[in-house]
Amino acid sequence: MLTRSRSRHRLTTALAALGLLATGAALQTTVGATHAHAATTHRILFDDGHAEEAGNADWIISTSKPDPLAQDSSPSAETDWTGALSSWGVALQKTGNYSLKTATSALTYGGSSTTDLSNFDTLVLPEPNTLFTTAEKTAIMNFVKNGGGLFMISDHTGADRNNDGEDAVEILNDLMTNNSVDSTDPFGFSIDSLDISSGYPAAISDSTDPVLHGSFGTVTKSLIADGTTATLKPADNSAVKGLVYRSGYSGNTGAFFLTSTFGSGRVAFWGDSSPIDDGTGQSGNTLYDGWNDTGATNAALALNATEWLSGASGSSGGGGGGGGTGTCTAAQLLGNNGFESGNTTWSASSGVITNSSSESARTGSYYAWLDGYGSATTDTLSQSVTIPSACTTAALSFYLHVDTAETSTSTAYDTLKVQVLNSSGTVLGTLATYSNLNAASGYTQRSFSLASYAGQTVTLKFTGTEGSTLQTSFVIDDTALNVS
Repeated sequence: MLTRSRSRHRLTTALAALGLLATGAALQTTVGATHAHAATTHRILFDDGHAEEAGNADWIISTSKPDPLAQDSSPSAETDWTGALSSWGVALQKTGNYSLKTATSALTYGGSSTTDLSNFDTLVLPEPNTLFTTAEKTAIMNFVKNGGGLFMISDHTGADRNNDGEDAVEILNDLMTNNSVDSTDPFGFSIDSLDISSGYPAAISDSTDPVLHGSFGTVTKSLIADGTTATLKPADNSAVKGLVYRSGYSGNTGAFFLTSTFGSGRVAFWGDSSPIDDGTGQSGNTLYDGWNDTGATNAALALNATEWLSGASGSSGGGGGGGGTGTCTAAQLLGNNGFESGNTTWSASSGVITNSSSESARTGSYYAWLDGYGSATTDTLSQSVTIPSACTTAALSFYLHVDTAETSTSTAYDTLKVQVLNSSGTVLGTLATYSNLNAASGYTQRSFSLASYAGQTVTLKFTGTEGSTLQTSFVIDDTALNVS
């Protein structure tokens, strides 16, 4: 092939977690999984970094943040912690099976913060009132894809408590439709722009559903006090399931509470914040006691759903979160694994992900092309991923084609390294090194076991380094990380 030229722009890289054992290249370093809590403790993070206390809202489990135990280490009543969600928090705390924290800053995944999502099994978003940043949306979506639970609680359209032009309906829809991981209706539903003044939506009849029939009780009805519903789109995600419906609705419309899955993770949606409001909170807020409403079973619904999202119920369909506890659901974890979505999900040097006709994709139109300049060049390609701790099989594979203008049969002038890094960018191990000596026609599949990285969030990084003369091209396509 001809030596190519293109504009260059180095990007920060962060990629898929993978402890590889390559043919002719052994794994040099391994790192043991670290868990913040024992295997029976389910770790829940409540968000308070997106105006959840704006206006009359008081969507916190305690005024002590991040740790509610600093307010009362052994709460027995909802008033032992201060916040309109204190009943929810105290009920979980009293079981002895949950560790609860509150996030007050930007949400991250794979970082060093104590409230980083990798340290938790479930994230609760109780009516957020400011948009998530691009980085936050990437963090949330990858957290769910890699096994985390996501609890999204909306309110009615127009409930803009901080007057910034955005309400929870718009913010949560934006999370699902405008992110770098999967914007093609990943959860299989959209939130309706409605303001439903009142009602008692009823649960479907399904005695086997762990959210409707969990350890915290049986769900019969919920409560709408100015809320909204969702429209289901099972053609986009067959796992989406309406559990509680507005009166007169069923099937794909009018779902007030629903569940779904994404990757190895689980998702729940509730159309109103009134059901989680326990009527107690900070002085000056006008609150409503939906938690204890005698016409509904809101407490059982919230608590059973938290249990299911965290993987505590042991039922099928995701769970396990952030490399923590729970079950393993068979899944392929890499996003944009065939590069057909272009420059999304992966971090890469400029021009690496391409549909150029100078090389050929194995399937589709796009592929990743590192080096090939015939001049001193370094190209990178990476993606971050968490391998759920309960998975015993984690198989990485990708197809590699190497062509070169080098003529040596003994010297590796140009190389492609496959490395595993931690969240700080430290190289944990060089898993494989390919070079101009591996040049051959067509693609060759490379496969590796990454089971030793179960429970960890790591970065897989491909680094192509080319010498000053004679090009070598490293072309990658059809990547996969299958866990079970």
